[in-house]
Amino acid sequence: MITRRDVPVGEYVFHLLEAGNPAMDTVLWLHGSGPGANAETNWSRALADLSRDLHHIAPDMIGFADSTHPDPAPSSASAFAQLRTRTLLGLLDELGLERVHVVGNSMGGIIGLAMALAAPGRIGRLVLMGSGGAPVTPTPDLLKLITYYSKPTVDALADLMRAMIHDPSVLGTDLEKVAETRMERIQRPEVRRSHEATFAVDIPGLYSPEQLATLEHPALVIHGREDRIMPVEAGQYLAQHLPNAQLHTLPNTGHWTQIEQPERFAFLVRSFLAGKL
Repeated sequence: MITRRDVPVGEYVFHLLEAGNPAMDTVLWLHGSGPGANAETNWSRALADLSRDLHHIAPDMIGFADSTHPDPAPSSASAFAQLRTRTLLGLLDELGLERVHVVGNSMGGIIGLAMALAAPGRIGRLVLMGSGGAPVTPTPDLLKLITYYSKPTVDALADLMRAMIHDPSVLGTDLEKVAETRMERIQRPEVRRSHEATFAVDIPGLYSPEQLATLEHPALVIHGREDRIMPVEAGQYLAQHLPNAQLHTLPNTGHWTQIEQPERFAFLVRSFLAGKL
């Protein structure tokens, strides 16, 4: 069962999904970016599949969906990433969580790595799925995601959703209707403001080999071979430079492994977090 609540952290408020047994170790699930991105669309299937394993929390990061949207927004992408990292560590303090495992998708992987660099003792195991953080050339579809609000239409959103997965039929036969249901959230002015600030001025979270080499956490890197948003070379880079990482490249899979290959994703995450992989 997934529950929802709001948790204040200083001047900010996190909207939080929660599942599993609070008496067990906690897994922090960090969603990716994009117009209208939130924890529920990213993680609801995975949380349902893994709800009997451990304790799970999945916040809308600051500047996304139903959590606080700073006004004014941070002045650069790097500044926004630093704010998200700092407030997530504050969320752990507020919840009384000394140490958590982290699962990060795309931008969520960038922030998860930032948390591990800032407070290595507070992070246990790392799962990076379709993660950013590598110095790779932005793909055309990533650029469409970044610049979505230059033409924020239903058709453009449906095209972006098609780019997220290898087999678009996974999301239904009429992606335009699925996209239309998400437009109300996407059109909120604060959501647009935060999205544009997320990618302003610079590129957040490009980690050097030297930085990654300091992270001795056990790491599972999962990447779809056909990922059109974050190319598979990004996962290969992270797995090469994180000293205790293993790489699982899934064929016929795009950016959203947890949606396109849910059973395999749940098996890999469950096994890894239990120390069996």
